[in-house]
Amino acid sequence: MRKKTALITGGATGLGKKTAYQLAKNGYQLAINYRNSKQEAILLSKELEEKYGNKIICIQGDVGNQLDCSHLVENVISKFSTIDVVIHNAGPYIHERKKLTDYSSDEWNYLINGNLNAVFYLSRAIIPLMRKQQWGRIITMGFDKVDHTPGWVFRSAYAAAKTGLASLTRTIAIEEAANGITANMVCPGDIVADWKEKGIEEAVKSETVPIGRVGTGEDISRVISFLIDEKSDFITGSIIPVTGGMDVLGKAYSHTWVPKNN
Repeated sequence: MRKKTALITGGATGLGKKTAYQLAKNGYQLAINYRNSKQEAILLSKELEEKYGNKIICIQGDVGNQLDCSHLVENVISKFSTIDVVIHNAGPYIHERKKLTDYSSDEWNYLINGNLNAVFYLSRAIIPLMRKQQWGRIITMGFDKVDHTPGWVFRSAYAAAKTGLASLTRTIAIEEAANGITANMVCPGDIVADWKEKGIEEAVKSETVPIGRVGTGEDISRVISFLIDEKSDFITGSIIPVTGGMDVLGKAYSHTWVPKNN
């Protein structure tokens, strides 16, 4: 039986890295995309190949750039002949808190391209391949309550891109259902810093999360693993929060003060 191939964008670090571990463990061949984290990608690929015996390749490219996306897909196809699963993990984020009017055009375009247009670029190239084999799994990444089109103060560009992506994900799910292709969005909770690459058994207690512990990358990778399973074909067009019960945006609002005259 042919091993399935998964492309993980932004797969060298953070949630992408933890997802790579999960999928390699499950027997997937991997194409790990990175933009700047070359050394991390190479070390990860060697570790996974040695541990699980699967073929792992690393491909540099900025998914917010249409030409890079074309080259990315071409490289994966040249090595694996097809792409069965794509995890749209890469997505730029500007940590500085600023209002809409304070964004430069470059910053706005950077966030929209990386979080929304990138999925269009890659999907347009990959979906026809999935149609030919009548099977495919597409995973996008969102944020808590994205399916309700919430406002997110000081995060206008990111929120706009991800909200658009939620609609795009559901549209793909409807359009491609007859072709054996599913599309779902996973929405991580407040998983920060090193916790993105840690496992559930390592999680420490937290009074700010209703379930009583911090979230980890494994919490996300396990959900992704379930959604891309052969028998998960009845789940498509879903937007799934993985937050430990936390109201992530509510937490953000509780620490926000918006001056009336600015």
